[in-house]
Amino acid sequence: MGARILVAEDDTKQAELVRRYLEREGHFVAVTHDGRAALDEARRRRPDLLVLDVMMPKVDGLDVCRILRSESDTPIIMLTARSTEDDLLLGLDLGADDYLTKPYSPRELVARVRTILRRAGRQRGGSGPYRVGALVVDAERHEVHLDGRRVDVTPAEFKILECLIAEPGRAFPRQKLLEQAFGFDHYALDRTVDVHVMNLRRKIETDPADPGYLLTVYGVGYKLADRPGVRDAS
Repeated sequence: MGARILVAEDDTKQAELVRRYLEREGHFVAVTHDGRAALDEARRRRPDLLVLDVMMPKVDGLDVCRILRSESDTPIIMLTARSTEDDLLLGLDLGADDYLTKPYSPRELVARVRTILRRAGRQRGGSGPYRVGALVVDAERHEVHLDGRRVDVTPAEFKILECLIAEPGRAFPRQKLLEQAFGFDHYALDRTVDVHVMNLRRKIETDPADPGYLLTVYGVGYKLADRPGVRDAS
């Protein structure tokens, strides 16, 4: 069954090309050409995924991403002509789930869309809920709770957290967490995981600078503490 996808791209030819490729995959695609229209359409249509260009008139893509992320957990793929690591990580820091730098192959975009929709849980399994301390990750409902309070996380953040909490105390390499969040066909920087973990710490840790749940395992990656607040030698 096709997903509802919103494409926000001010280059009309590029937007039409992306539309055609996504519709061949069976998706239902709407297109907007400026940031204000993207916000309005995303709120009205509630798409399953947003393909969002950074450089757009009226409201730029970064602001669109920040605003929408405060309102929903809709997966967002950002398209950017900015190729520096800092620019790419800024989009992820604002809540984007993935990015492509221009010029890009429409076939690669389709593959990224397919992976994110799968990872976002359009066909969610029945595992969980997992509980460690006051933290609960419910895969069935696709929800995270801390001390009984719901925590809003992005799809990529959810998959990383779900992977860690399924085996508390186990150290996961960054590459493994990348595969969990984005799939085996994704090529991303290890730093991408660091940004998502940093954002998760802001959301679930009492002191993000001194985490009790999401622990760094130096030289390896990350793990979820099996006894939150109890330090070990990692």
